[in-house]
Amino acid sequence: MPTKPAPKRATSASFGPDALAFLRALARHNNRDWFTANKTRYEQSLRRPMAALVEDLDVHLASIAPEIIGDPRRSMFRIHRDVRFSQDKSPYKTNAGCWFYHQDAGRGVGQDAEGGAGYYVHLEPAGCFVAGGIWMPGAGALAKLRAALAENPAGFAKIVRAPAFRRRYGRLSEEAMLKRLPRGFEPGHPAEEWLRYKSFIVSRALTPAMVTSPRLAAMLAADFRALRPLVRWLNGALGLAARGRRY
Repeated sequence: MPTKPAPKRATSASFGPDALAFLRALARHNNRDWFTANKTRYEQSLRRPMAALVEDLDVHLASIAPEIIGDPRRSMFRIHRDVRFSQDKSPYKTNAGCWFYHQDAGRGVGQDAEGGAGYYVHLEPAGCFVAGGIWMPGAGALAKLRAALAENPAGFAKIVRAPAFRRRYGRLSEEAMLKRLPRGFEPGHPAEEWLRYKSFIVSRALTPAMVTSPRLAAMLAADFRALRPLVRWLNGALGLAARGRRY
């Protein structure tokens, strides 16, 4: 009889002060020669700690939201920029991030995925943050979200207007909002406030002290728990079910 895999245990992954220092230096020397000469520094200060953080948070997610997973091979964004259609030919990103996604939706973000809300952690000298929700979904996913909002605007409002939620994360990001209601909805619709959104994201800033704290994973896990109602509501609207356990 096959045995269940032993649950992983969380450690205390965090970043050293050189993680942000490396990104600042990369912004000043964004070329292949400099990066190649500093590849070991990149591995030690940024990539390996990020991979360890993803693994730690995946352990926490097994009890917080088992349907959401983190995998260093798929959660971490590449540091190499896609410059094919950009006037800026700088070869490297000057930030680092990782995405925790619903296992039935796939790793894709925004228009690369047919939906799928999750969690995101962002490191950048100009500002680090943790976020939850879904960013710029494709047309199919956005239509499903709007249909769910139209059917139950009060349920969504209860989540994002909860006092504790609002104090911690503020309001939904207003990036790329429509000026008018989308086609098919009339002014005065009960969900009018939400139907103009094209992204459903909230975030909270992380200080450098938080990023380098040995409690970073535990702090982010607390955010993931607080963001769970929003993430699950969005995924439910997309037909992506919550789960009670992973193993």
